[in-house]
Amino acid sequence: MSKQHITTLLVANRGEIACRVMRTAKAMGLTTVAVHSAIDANARHAREADIRIDLGGAKPADSYLRVDKLIEAARASGAQAIHPGYGFLSENAGFARAIEAAGLIFLGPPASAIDAMGSKSAAKALMEKAGVPLVPGYHGDAQDVETFRTASEQIGYPVLLKATAGGGGKGMKVVEREADLAEALQSAQREAQSAFGDSRMLVEKYVLKPRHVEIQVFADQHGNCLYLNERDCSIQRRHQKVVEEAPAPGLPAELRRAMGEAAVKAAQAIGYVGAGTVEFLLDARGEFFFMEMNTRLQVEHPVTEAITSLDLVAWQIRIAQGEPLPITQDQVPLNGHAIEVRLYAEDPDNDFLPATGTLDLYREPSAGSGRRVDSGVAEGDTVSPFYDPMLGKLIAWGENREEARLRLLAMLDETYVGGVRTNLAFLRRVIGHPAFAAAELDTGFILRYETELMRKPGELDEAFWQRAAKLFVETEPALVRSDDLHSPWAKRNGLRFGMSAQISVHLMCNGESRTVRVENSAEAVHRPKAIRQGRTLYLEWNGELQAVTAFDPIAEAEASHQQHGGLTAPMNGSIVRVLVEAGHSVEAGSVLIVMEAMKMEHSIRAAQAGVVKSLFCAEGELVSEGAVLLELEDHEALSTGGQG
Repeated sequence: MSKQHITTLLVANRGEIACRVMRTAKAMGLTTVAVHSAIDANARHAREADIRIDLGGAKPADSYLRVDKLIEAARASGAQAIHPGYGFLSENAGFARAIEAAGLIFLGPPASAIDAMGSKSAAKALMEKAGVPLVPGYHGDAQDVETFRTASEQIGYPVLLKATAGGGGKGMKVVEREADLAEALQSAQREAQSAFGDSRMLVEKYVLKPRHVEIQVFADQHGNCLYLNERDCSIQRRHQKVVEEAPAPGLPAELRRAMGEAAVKAAQAIGYVGAGTVEFLLDARGEFFFMEMNTRLQVEHPVTEAITSLDLVAWQIRIAQGEPLPITQDQVPLNGHAIEVRLYAEDPDNDFLPATGTLDLYREPSAGSGRRVDSGVAEGDTVSPFYDPMLGKLIAWGENREEARLRLLAMLDETYVGGVRTNLAFLRRVIGHPAFAAAELDTGFILRYETELMRKPGELDEAFWQRAAKLFVETEPALVRSDDLHSPWAKRNGLRFGMSAQISVHLMCNGESRTVRVENSAEAVHRPKAIRQGRTLYLEWNGELQAVTAFDPIAEAEASHQQHGGLTAPMNGSIVRVLVEAGHSVEAGSVLIVMEAMKMEHSIRAAQAGVVKSLFCAEGELVSEGAVLLELEDHEALSTGGQG
């Protein structure tokens, strides 16, 4: 049992979780140590720490996944303890053992508990022994495609492939039919190997219309364990949570107790210590099935903190020092309701592909009662292709669910992000949707309401261009004239003597350019949300924040055109597989290239049938967003000898 007092804490992570852990550590009077990769040298978590140590490298395998470098960083900084955050090495038993062997404290469970629950297959076997119902599936050691094909046929399609060693949607694929199994298994194994260093998979029945309800458990080193209510995490896209709330809407007290007690038994059975989460699928009949246990602090822990008024990171630190749990199960609070959304740098209109770039504009909602923002970025920071694209989380608390929902909508309305595509408008539509307001929740929510949630902002009409031009002119800095500070020529208002004021503005937005003539008038108009950042005007239109810039029409006319038929990289990333060669004929929809970015694989497909004319990339190569990867010549061009 640990009795060591912690005065210096190293956080072996980055982004918002590193900032969040350090916030509590500083409040407790601890010295904080941040580690960072070479490209994270000026990241927010590094800026906010008391001590910062460069791990070098860029990819996680060269930095945040290097156990030896992390142990050495702890020794060099004088840290007695290491907090793993989530992701990276947070559920790696080898990391926990290495920390213990180095005489340091791991702010997580014993390595034996990580072993027991870190493998989804082993965890399911443990739950089966404990009498917790399981979703039908195969969790064995054999990993060949024929074994998975046989198991899938017995289970019945659709099935869900999952990495045994991780979570967060990595290494997870839904397979609708037998013909897609082999390719999906290979892709899932590659993702799992890349993200967790372990390619082992399991397969289980894909339960239709389930709710995702998880129980927060906490155990100390004295044998005490309790559950801190539950969270509903049913709103997901690509098997990653987007919205989380606590408590789960409509969950009867007796069902909460049954799920909570089952989760505590599971934790006690493996000698658990610290914060953990037991995840269940809950069907409409009130039956629940064990999915997995996350042996770490969850991304969505703030909603539990909001309804209990407890600081779970502070609990982690105190428990690691050998202190007992401060309350009993009967004393666990449950006050009001809390909802959290995850703000991602991604493009909802393009299958939620991760987005990269510089945050030219980043404004968080104002502070206030029932409002909380956990973020890991600031204005001017860069979103790289090497890490998870989450920018932060917005959390709202209310006396009841509707109060929390309306407060969260107000927070979303006060949030501005420019320079990088985000899911901000998508989140507004989810939280504002009547079905969400009515708490009609299940994991198929986004797909079911896809038409309303994924609606395009539409073409930019004349009203948009007029409003953009007028605001652009109004926010344009005045010319400074030292000879006459009050000269009318210093004002950019289109002054014309004897005629109405008029000015022409050359603007560009979403790749469309327009010359707009603006006349000064005194008509009253509703002023939309707009922020000017240097040469860019960020203007909200139909729910989306549009970036409007001025352009030089002459220079635009001289700009070179991208070659016809060139398929480009949709994001920064690395080439995992090139499935074609020059001269290959391909069908529309065929996968040509597989890229990896943000630990996920993305397939680049042929938009139409044709022949690969040229290849401009190779496996293992790093490419930038917009880089031409290959040139595809359509059949019509070939039949005419390429003459247009």
